[in-house]
Amino acid sequence: MKILDPEQTKDEVILVARVLLVVLYLVFGWSKLTDFPGTVAYMEQVGAPLPWASACVAILVENLVSLAIVVGLWTRPLALILAVYTIATGFIGHAFWTMEGAERFEAAVNFYKNVSIAGGCLLLYAAGPGKYSLDSRLYPRSPAFLKA
Repeated sequence: MKILDPEQTKDEVILVARVLLVVLYLVFGWSKLTDFPGTVAYMEQVGAPLPWASACVAILVENLVSLAIVVGLWTRPLALILAVYTIATGFIGHAFWTMEGAERFEAAVNFYKNVSIAGGCLLLYAAGPGKYSLDSRLYPRSPAFLKA
């Protein structure tokens, strides 16, 4: 057995990738949940539409969608939702094109990190949830958008 044979380790790699992909969302989603007033204030600061509602959406997506992806539940459709969310938050929260100096550089780094993470979400959509997922157990004869 080759240690890094992609055909033999695909499902294990997808499981690890699902977890690693959403760690950021879980960490910051939890902080948004435990400091809701601060989250609303941040949404106001960055000019998010309807700051209270935006904070609720962020908390739901970053916590519930991420947890569902970790366990592999509705992985493909949620990976698409997370990709769109990540691009949208990049435009709303990291508008580097409106800034100067060090602030611009920091926001640009974060914007392009969002773009890269969205790419990972799209790869997860394409690869599917893998064998180690609730999708594979709950929907063994499901439509292609749920299966590996």
